Amino acid sequence: MKLFEFMAKELFAQYGIPIPRGKVVKSPEEAAEASREIGPVVVKSQILSGGRGKAGGIKFADTPQEAADMARSILGTDLKGFVVDTLLVEEKIKIEQELYLAITIDKAARSPILISSASGGMDIEELPEEKLVKHNIDVGIGLQPYLARELARKLGLTGAAAQQAAEIIVKLYKLFREKDTELVEINPLVVSGDKVLAADGKINIDDEALFRLDDSVPRTEERTELEQKAAALGISYVQLDGDIAVMANGAGITMATLDILQYYGGRPANFMDAGGGAGVEPTAKALEILLASKPRAILVNIFGGITRCDDVAKAFAQVKQTRGIDVPMVIRLVGTNQEEGVRILKENGIDSYRTIKEAVEKVVAITGTRAVE
Repeated sequence: MKLFEFMAKELFAQYGIPIPRGKVVKSPEEAAEASREIGPVVVKSQILSGGRGKAGGIKFADTPQEAADMARSILGTDLKGFVVDTLLVEEKIKIEQELYLAITIDKAARSPILISSASGGMDIEELPEEKLVKHNIDVGIGLQPYLARELARKLGLTGAAAQQAAEIIVKLYKLFREKDTELVEINPLVVSGDKVLAADGKINIDDEALFRLDDSVPRTEERTELEQKAAALGISYVQLDGDIAVMANGAGITMATLDILQYYGGRPANFMDAGGGAGVEPTAKALEILLASKPRAILVNIFGGITRCDDVAKAFAQVKQTRGIDVPMVIRLVGTNQEEGVRILKENGIDSYRTIKEAVEKVVAITGTRAVE
């Protein structure tokens, strides 16, 4: 379970990790009031996704009126598949240095691992390995203060800043262990004057541990509206950031379809496993979810085993006749009752292909992306 930034910072505060002054708001008027109390601020959208700054979800304001205007421009917008309804208005801090700090699980070593870098901020994923400082933590010993001080020095910190960073590292590990987290991350950890602050925060909690965590740990729903609709139908659906919607029947064939699509230059808009035995109605509803995501094209890869090809074809025909399919749809349909399925599709003006290579090349050509040779 992922926590919103403001929720992560509430937990940081509980553990004595310094954070900027801030206030959670839901309207332009509340944003203006927060700015009156705080001064110059940064208005931050609260969504369960990274890359908010590049997507326009973080803006700065020097006056209450600007804070209201910035809030108005962000609230209600669709940002990376999430509709923004909550903002965190925080004091604008002077940044002298940005660091990166995280604790997660090293599955290979079967232990927590502390990852830090003197180069924090945006594009942390692009950092070369040599700029990261990693240390596996023995859970029997824990993260001792002397190790935290050593790591602070490796980040280039000295004096009071080094001492504060070391204390934050120890507290972060305590939070990591006590709240059954899979990830705690501060990016950036900011040196501002004589203070070291968590300017941003990310916490992922192990879903299997939620039953034993108290009410101090908030609960969130991280699925988008379409993901929630799919879950209600028993369909595995995850939104991605491409423009070609993908439907297949089975997790393995779905992942293989995504890989082949990307190999040929396409960008999948989602992962949808419509299941191995879906009938006409469930398949039709799954297709409607794909259409609601507003893709440039739809790629369908069905291997009929338990799922009959004619049932799949009837579902597509039903949707086309009742609500229409207003984007190009490319189908690879083989297996049980294949001939009947192909006939039904053809009667409804939908072409089908025998191989996924043919289908992928067609959908990539439709969306204007050059396929590899």
